[in-house]
Amino acid sequence: MKLIILDRDGVLNEDSDAYVKSVDEWIAIPGSAEAVGRLCKAGYTIAVATNQSGLARGYFSQDDLDAMHAKMTALAGAAGGSFAHIAWCPHGPDDACDCRKPLPGLIHQIEQQLGVSAQGSWMVGDSIRDLEAGRDAGCQTALVRTGKGAKSEAKLAQTAGLERSPVFDNLSAFADFILQSSEKG
Repeated sequence: MKLIILDRDGVLNEDSDAYVKSVDEWIAIPGSAEAVGRLCKAGYTIAVATNQSGLARGYFSQDDLDAMHAKMTALAGAAGGSFAHIAWCPHGPDDACDCRKPLPGLIHQIEQQLGVSAQGSWMVGDSIRDLEAGRDAGCQTALVRTGKGAKSEAKLAQTAGLERSPVFDNLSAFADFILQSSEKG
């Protein structure tokens, strides 16, 4: 299985320092749903690993999160894509869970759910913590400049094991890279 794991906020949809709290606030980054569709059509399995501490903080409910994920899934579906699994951490930063990125727990949940190893797959995120989770699960890592990515880019060179992570303008550019690489070999 050719697995690609995506962070959500800042990769698939616009991020917000005030949290994305409702389906109306969940706004797709242009080209992201189409990128998921192109990757799926090329035989890739797409999963999502997302911290959602807004649940623990009371900023939105599980129903709100489900509605956001339904919108995300519908947009990807309209572009010919799908998500094999969406894993989310509902905990706050002080909850001492094992799933909040930068820990790799969400990736391990995806591995369990799909019955595969994430070793060698891709983890695409817009923050260092996304990439750290991928690195610690044995994934190749890639940063996108959307969301918090432009701010995170400067920290890549100082973060052990992430120095060689490729950087892309957005998920669509990452998909172009992957699809061109798979054509070559």
